[in-house]
Amino acid sequence: MLKVFNTLGRKLEEFEPLNKGKISFYHCGPTVYWTQHIGNMRGMLMGDLIRRSLSYLGYEVRHVRNYTDFGHLTGDNIGDADTGEDRMEKAAKRENLTPQIIAEKYIAEFDRDTKLLNILEPTVKARATDYIDGMIEMVKLLIDRGFAYVTSKAVYFDISRFKNYTDLSGRDLEKDKAGAGIGDITDPDKKNPADFVLWFFRTGVHKNALQYWSSPFTSPEVKNGEGFPGWHIECSTMALQNLGETLDIHMGGVEHISIHHTNEIAQSEAVTGKKYVKHWLHNEHLLVNGKKMAKSEGTSYTLKQIIEKGYSPLDMRYLFLQAHYRSKQNFTWEALDGARIAYQKLKTQLGSWLENFKEGKVEVEYRKKYIEALEDDFNIPRALGVLWEVVKADLLESAKLALIFDFDKVFGLGLKEEAENISEFLKKNRKEIERLVDEREKYRGNKGWEEADQIRKVLGKKYHVEIEDQKDGTEWRVIA
Repeated sequence: MLKVFNTLGRKLEEFEPLNKGKISFYHCGPTVYWTQHIGNMRGMLMGDLIRRSLSYLGYEVRHVRNYTDFGHLTGDNIGDADTGEDRMEKAAKRENLTPQIIAEKYIAEFDRDTKLLNILEPTVKARATDYIDGMIEMVKLLIDRGFAYVTSKAVYFDISRFKNYTDLSGRDLEKDKAGAGIGDITDPDKKNPADFVLWFFRTGVHKNALQYWSSPFTSPEVKNGEGFPGWHIECSTMALQNLGETLDIHMGGVEHISIHHTNEIAQSEAVTGKKYVKHWLHNEHLLVNGKKMAKSEGTSYTLKQIIEKGYSPLDMRYLFLQAHYRSKQNFTWEALDGARIAYQKLKTQLGSWLENFKEGKVEVEYRKKYIEALEDDFNIPRALGVLWEVVKADLLESAKLALIFDFDKVFGLGLKEEAENISEFLKKNRKEIERLVDEREKYRGNKGWEEADQIRKVLGKKYHVEIEDQKDGTEWRVIA
């Protein structure tokens, strides 16, 4: 029985889909104003591992991930998503391009990085600007049903009308400072500090907004109700139109719990009268050297920077497999080195077994342990441990390969293809590699360090072999 930790209720619970064998899964995607750093990409990869795990366990998954290409304001960095500058407009000014071109540029970069990390394409990639009509319709319904009100500056959701507003976040609104949430729009007609924007009118600080649409909402300061939707209504609309009124799973980063996802629940349930999401899943942050990633300190690394330092994107993927999605993970170059070595060892071992491969049966005992790990709130690190148990187990090599290639349907490390490449390479070059390794050992035994170093260089340059000297001998592996 699959068990997941539901942020709503903060407990591990049995997972039962709304429709037998089928799962609706919405994952908050990127705001496409900048190259996503490796922390953002870890969040996407955690969603990929969960989606792959669900498929492995026999579910049919409809997976929707969005691109936010307008309306996400910079105030979200300080916990107030209704204030600050629109990120797309900020990027447009920074690069002297239109918001539309900015979106195309960074969607292409994001898609490139997800492909390099072997993240599966979602069933639907929803782009917020394609859903404006649906957002306007949702706001109209909220006004008509008394959950929203209109001022000269914006249309707000009235949180006092939604009694379970803080169930997900656990916030104590009484302790919030008076005036919080008003910020840049400085609206004296706002009823409650925590009321949030459904539609910004093109006035005040947003008077010169580059992205705006007409609406049926009336404001004495704005003709044709011109403006743009708030960030939260975007996800609610895309989820509703692609997955229905109630979702099995909604996932995002822990930073979305207190405001973004809380507001999604309020507006969605106010419109439909139904439970919005059965299971809320949230991934923790990636740290760098124990601290938050920061551009100012040069630690907000991108995948491109990782590759430029000589690492494979799948080295990065292997590193991410080592921490649970609900746990913080600390990135260091030493940790990435360790992941790279482990991944290379695994590929070389599998490749060597494939040299004389014969079909084998999947051992039920290990597959059972693997499934138990996945069913324990998608415990990928534990599942990875089962894989290494198989590597070291007293089993036929064919049986080990069958298990590991099966497990890789979730891990997504491309192990079968990588092993096949290494196997073909070893068939042609193993004898010469082993001869050179033995020759190098003899030089080292006679303190011929210079000659030994020259052989290491030949092994690396000609045969892509990496050497690791240990107390009990020398290990070597092919760098695929």
